[in-house]
Amino acid sequence: MTSFSRMIQRIAAVLCIFPASLVGCKASGKESPSAGGQPPFMSAVASAPPQSVDDAPPPEKTGGFDGKRAFAHVAKQVSFGPHPSGSPAIAKVQEYLLAELKSYGCTVETDAFNSDTPIGRLPMKNILVKIPGEKPGVILLGTHYDTLLMDNFVGADDAGSSAAVMLELARLLCPRKGKYAVWIAFFDGEEAMKHWSDTDSRYGSREMAARLSTSGDIKKIRAFLLADIVGGRNARFLREESSTPALVDLIWSTAARLGYSAIFLNEATSAQDDHDSFLKRGVPSVDVIGDFSNNGYWHTPQDSLDKISTKTLAITGHVFLETVKQLQAK
Repeated sequence: MTSFSRMIQRIAAVLCIFPASLVGCKASGKESPSAGGQPPFMSAVASAPPQSVDDAPPPEKTGGFDGKRAFAHVAKQVSFGPHPSGSPAIAKVQEYLLAELKSYGCTVETDAFNSDTPIGRLPMKNILVKIPGEKPGVILLGTHYDTLLMDNFVGADDAGSSAAVMLELARLLCPRKGKYAVWIAFFDGEEAMKHWSDTDSRYGSREMAARLSTSGDIKKIRAFLLADIVGGRNARFLREESSTPALVDLIWSTAARLGYSAIFLNEATSAQDDHDSFLKRGVPSVDVIGDFSNNGYWHTPQDSLDKISTKTLAITGHVFLETVKQLQAK
């Protein structure tokens, strides 16, 4: 991939070429709406321009996390159009993720596998960044990057926002070496192909958890922090009740200390998501997920770039960075 500045220029060019409004949205839990046929794999971007420079807190106030860079990553993913698992467009997203990660000096592993789904056998690919630590133990961060199989669904928030946050975290964390290793997973196949179930959803995280269990590496994971639907302008993060309580408390207390209690609320919610694959294998896990069922665009073509806030992205990234710091100190 080219440099970040060239990527910004290409995004600007795309925004000039495609004035039509964008569509998209992601799912994380409960049942996915029934999808029709294979979506048109077309590029689509929102007509809304990137937000004002002063919308996001500056990187020097968020541990170095740059909300504008994260926003550009969302825009780039959206520019590829709908990218459900097995589509030509998701191959372009994979290339983009890998090029960005390698440009940050990250050590990256890929796992290409095939999954039997209700619409047939599909190729999928997990991407795993590995940042070494000084002592045994792993802090795992994660997101999915596939979009729901639905016409005109580009998933700006679901899952463009969380994948963007993880890219920006990788840029900051790959040059560092902490007490424990930090791994960053980009899962394929989180979305259901037809109807959400234990067998039709979370293909990538189930595959990775199984592989790590077989190798014995899953026992090294001290905590798994999952991000999903984390970029909305009016985002509200609720305590996901199936998550490990101690990790929920750690993240929410960190958010409160940083001054983000207006977004990280002390209310409960329930979500089925990629953290389930690790909880079932005894890994302490937490799902930081926006209040998707009430955001007004979840799993609809309205999950578009204009729904994304550079400020929310920066806040989410800051909380994850500080939480990792806390976990490194334990």
